[in-house]
Amino acid sequence: MQAPTALQLLANTSVRLALEEAWLASQAYDPTQRHEEGGWIYLDIATGAILARRAAPGAQAAIDLTSPPLISGAVIVATFHTHPNPSTERWEPGPSAGDTQSAFILGVPCLIRADDGYHSTGPDSRRGGLMGPSGFPS
Repeated sequence: MQAPTALQLLANTSVRLALEEAWLASQAYDPTQRHEEGGWIYLDIATGAILARRAAPGAQAAIDLTSPPLISGAVIVATFHTHPNPSTERWEPGPSAGDTQSAFILGVPCLIRADDGYHSTGPDSRRGGLMGPSGFPS
C-alpha cells in the first residue's frame, strides 16, 4: 500500500465530506462569524480506510493543525482546512505561502476548500510513504 496523493485524496468521498462539513462550519457567508475549520486525514494501515478528524476552530484567516490526535494503526496522510473569506473581497482562495511552508514542514499535502473549489499544496503525498510514526512523518 502506498500513501495516497493529494489528487487521490481530493477524489475520495470521505475526504470530500470532511471538507464540505468543515466548509459549512466555517460560516463563510457570515462576514462577522467566518473562520477557518479543518483537521487531519488519516489512512488506516490495516484496512486502507480513510479517516478524518477535526481540529478546534480557527480564526478568520488561520488555524492550528500542528497537534493532531494519534490514531492507533493509522498514519496522517494530509491536513485540510477552509479559506472562508471571499475572493470577491480580494482574499486569495488558494494556498497561502504559509500553507505551502507548513505542508512541507509537516510532510503531508494540505487540502483546502475555498469559495472557488478545492486546492492542494505541499508534497504530492506523505513524505517517506507510510513508514514512520503514526502522526506526521519524521
